[in-house]
Amino acid sequence: MANPSGTTVGIVLFPVVEELDFAGPFEVFASLSKAGGGGKVLLIAETLEPIECANGMRVLPDCSFAEAPALDVLLVPGGMGTRTEVNNPRMIEYLRKAGASATWVTSVCTGALLLHEAGFAKGKRVTTFWGFVDELRARGEVEVLDGPRYVRDGNLVTSAGVSAGIDMALWLVGQIHSPDVARRVQRGIQYDPAPPYTAEV
Repeated sequence: MANPSGTTVGIVLFPVVEELDFAGPFEVFASLSKAGGGGKVLLIAETLEPIECANGMRVLPDCSFAEAPALDVLLVPGGMGTRTEVNNPRMIEYLRKAGASATWVTSVCTGALLLHEAGFAKGKRVTTFWGFVDELRARGEVEVLDGPRYVRDGNLVTSAGVSAGIDMALWLVGQIHSPDVARRVQRGIQYDPAPPYTAEV
C-alpha cells in the first residue's frame, strides 16, 4: 500500500453482531497510532441508528452505507445477525461496492457468509467459526478450511471465530505496515497468542 499512514479501515455493523468479532480488530487497528502506524477506523452500518449487539452492547456507527468513504480494508464481523443480513439486499449491495475498490476484503467468524453472498468468497479458500463450517460448505462454490485461525486467498482474508479476528488483524497490520509495527501493536494490547504473531509465515 502506497500510503499506509492514510489507511482507512471500515468495519461493517448490523443487529446481533458478535461484539469481539469487531471490537478485537478495532482495538488492533486503533492502536496503530501508538505503534508508529496510522490511519482511521470507521464503524459503518446501514443507518446511524444504535446497533444492539449479540450480548447486549449498544454501539453508534460512525457513518451509514450512503456516507461511507472508500476503504482500504473492508472488515465484516460475524454473529447470529449474519443469517438475517445475508438476505438484506442493501447490505450485500454495499459490500459488493465497498469491496470492489478495497485493497483487502476480510471477515471474522460467520462474516464469511456475507462475503460469500456478495461474491468475494466464491471459488476461494476461506475459514469461519468451527460451528458454521458445514453450513458454509453447503452453500457451494467455496473451499472452507476447518482449523486455521485465518486464511488468505488473494486479497481475501477470512478468520475463524471471535478471538481469531485479532490474529487476522495483526497479520494485516504486518502486511500494510511491517512485522515490527504489528509486534508493537501486539505488545501494546498485551495480547499473547500461542503461537505468537508470525508475519513471515
